[in-house]
Amino acid sequence: MSTLNGPSRGGDIGGGCHSGPPSVPKAAILGSAGLGGTPRLNFEAWTAFLRTSCGNQPDVIDPRAFTGWVRPMTVCGLDAAELKIECGSPPMDRGRDAYRSERTERDIRLVGADYYYAVFQVAGRSVMTQNDEAVQLAVGDVALLDAARPAACSAGDVQWLRLQLPRQTLISHLGFEPQGGLHARAATSAARLLFDLVRDADKADGLATSAADSYMQLAIYDLIGALFAPSDPSPVSRHADRLFARIRDIIKDGFADPDFGPREAAAETGISLRYIQKLFTARGSTCSEFIYSLRLDHAAHLLHRRASLETSQPLTEIAYACGFRDYTHFARRFRHRFGYPPGGRAEGETVRAGTGERAPPAHDVRPPAV
Repeated sequence: MSTLNGPSRGGDIGGGCHSGPPSVPKAAILGSAGLGGTPRLNFEAWTAFLRTSCGNQPDVIDPRAFTGWVRPMTVCGLDAAELKIECGSPPMDRGRDAYRSERTERDIRLVGADYYYAVFQVAGRSVMTQNDEAVQLAVGDVALLDAARPAACSAGDVQWLRLQLPRQTLISHLGFEPQGGLHARAATSAARLLFDLVRDADKADGLATSAADSYMQLAIYDLIGALFAPSDPSPVSRHADRLFARIRDIIKDGFADPDFGPREAAAETGISLRYIQKLFTARGSTCSEFIYSLRLDHAAHLLHRRASLETSQPLTEIAYACGFRDYTHFARRFRHRFGYPPGGRAEGETVRAGTGERAPPAHDVRPPAV
């Protein structure tokens, strides 16, 4: 497996690479013409390219018969590459595949790749292995792999199109962390749409505007989600738990600012608004509800202190200190939450923050921890 757009050797290659698995015999699409004028790479140059760009260790039956091509490209503003190899040996010659490549934990540490990539089988057949899953690809199939995880592949004469997907952007859009080593068959409608979109975008390279690219990227992410969303979305990953805890801390630090809302929380966390809403929805709430809950708890705390000290602090001042722009909005939400207006106490009762229940007189109430 490999990285895209890393440094390279063996000619003016630019872009990154990919590796792949068993194949079918040579066909017209795998003719000796290569890829649109890109330089041929012998096995030594191909190995140098892989080791430099992604740290992979390739192996072939007959290095002298090997030829490889790499054509860097851009698809809807995303880095991509078309890759092709001809091994000069029949598939499964001498009891093994003509071409093999492996990416180890050590390779990952050396390269530091941190993204996903979709691999489209353009010609031939491939076998890719990640997370103990061996994925066999035929023409039109697509696999999703994680560049930050070990992987291996084997092949004969094949051609792939490889699309790099920034990890944080993809996770933020999907609302979950995809599992590397997944695949989808060409027969599925979403796989066909994604394959056609990527190939057509390459043919139209240079014609689309940057604004159009951003919308097309969303379409790609949506199709990736349609293909690889978990069948049971209920389990929440440890990464999501850590991220959610960080979001809560950010909101606790910023809720008193009237200009602070879900969009600001997402921006400070470095994720999309859509993803932050998904994280809260998975926990039976919304980001806005959590912010207002903190504001109202803090307001109840300040009102308790106001009553205990018998001060004349204006209620509007308390409202603003808790992140409300106007008193009417604050009073309406406070009454809905606790059952009383902010300044109202009946028969010696006040409001216990965080519960929505009537509480005993102020001197018996412990202020909430905010």
